Amino acid sequence: MGVGCKSTKSPVSSPIIITVEPIIEMPKSLIRPPYLQQGDTVAIVSPAGNLNNKVAEIEQATKLLNSWNLNVAVGENIFNQNNEFAGTDEERAADFQKALDNPNIKAIWCARGGYGSVRILDKLDYTKFKEHPKWIIGYSDITAIHNQIHNLGYESIHGIMGISLDDYCEFPKENADPLKDAIFGKQLAYVIEGTVDNRPGTATGQLVGGNLTLLHTMLGSKTSIDTNGKILFIEEVGEQAYHIDRMLQSLKRAGYFENCKGLVVGSISKMRGDILYDWGQTIEQLFLDVVKEYDFPVLFNFPAGHEDANLTLILGRTVKLTVGNNESTLVFKNL
Repeated sequence: MGVGCKSTKSPVSSPIIITVEPIIEMPKSLIRPPYLQQGDTVAIVSPAGNLNNKVAEIEQATKLLNSWNLNVAVGENIFNQNNEFAGTDEERAADFQKALDNPNIKAIWCARGGYGSVRILDKLDYTKFKEHPKWIIGYSDITAIHNQIHNLGYESIHGIMGISLDDYCEFPKENADPLKDAIFGKQLAYVIEGTVDNRPGTATGQLVGGNLTLLHTMLGSKTSIDTNGKILFIEEVGEQAYHIDRMLQSLKRAGYFENCKGLVVGSISKMRGDILYDWGQTIEQLFLDVVKEYDFPVLFNFPAGHEDANLTLILGRTVKLTVGNNESTLVFKNL
C-alpha cells in the first residue's frame, strides 16, 4: 500500500478553528442523522465511477475509519466494472440500497465520484432510511444524491471520499479531521483568508449546493433544490469559462439567486483554456457579473472541491456566513 506514491505538492494549509456563539435556529430545519459513536459501522460503496486499480485506496479508507474505532462494511459490487461505472446501474443501486436499508449502518461513505449517481437516483427507496437516518458522505458527482437527500428533508455531508488520498497514499489530516469532527458531532467553524474579490456581508441560512454541473443537471427535475432563504455553495472542475457561465446563467434563469442569502464559491479547478485570453476576465468576475443585481455576500476561494484542501461541509445545516476582504468565517450551528 502506498508503493510508488510520492509528494509533489505543497502541504495543505490548516483551517483555523474558532469558538463561536450559538447560531439561532432557522425555521424548517432538516432532520439530522444521529452522530456516530465508537463501534458504529460505516458502509463504503461506489454509486458512480469504477474503482479499477483502487483496492489499496479502499484498504486505506478502511484503515482510517478503523483508526476512529469504526467498523467498515464494503459494498459487495464495489470493485465491479461496467464501462466507466462501478458495475451496472442495478449493481451500484443494490449496494447503496442495502446500506440505506440496514439499520446497523450509521453512515454511507461514497468511494469516489466521476459520473453515474444520477443514473441510480430513481432506483433508490428511502423508506427504511427515513426510519433510521444515516449520514451520506461524498462530493462532486455525489451532489446528485445530496440534492435528493436534502429534498427529502435530511442533512448530508459534502466531504472527502474513499479514494481522496494524497501523494503518500494517506488521507491529509487537514481534510480528514473535519470529516471526523462532523460525523462525531463536533462543531465545524472555519476562518478563511480574504480576497479583494469577496463581496462583504453577513448571512444566516441553510447551506445547500455542491458541484455546479450536477446542480445544472438537476434543473427541471424533482431533485432540483430550493435555494430560497439559503446559502448556496458551488464548486467545479475541468470546465471552460463559457461552460461555467452558461450553467450559472441557467441557475439564474431558474431562480436560484432570487432569494438566495449568500454564495460560497469553492475550488474552481483545472479550468480548460486561458480564462483571461479565452474569456477576458477572471473567474471571480464571471461569478460577480452573474449575481451583480443581487446584494447577498459572496465568498471566494473556500477550500472545498477538487483541490488538495477539501474541507467538510454539512449540507442542509444552518450556518452563519461572514464575508470580508481580509478574512471570512463560516460557522455551522450545533445543538
